Amino acid sequence: MSVELGKYAVTVWAAYAATIVFLILLVGFYLLQNRRSKADLEDAESSEDA
Repeated sequence: MSVELGKYAVTVWAAYAATIVFLILLVGFYLLQNRRSKADLEDAESSEDA
C-alpha cells in the first residue's frame, strides 16, 4: 500500500514526527507523575503509621 503525497510529503511526515514526539513526551510525563505520586503516597502512609 503506497500513498503518493506529492508536494505535501514533507508536511505530512513532519506532522507524523511531531505526533510521535508528543505521544512519547506525554507517556514520559505520565510515568514521571505516577512515580512521584507513588512516592508521595508511600511517604504519607509511613508518616501515619509512625
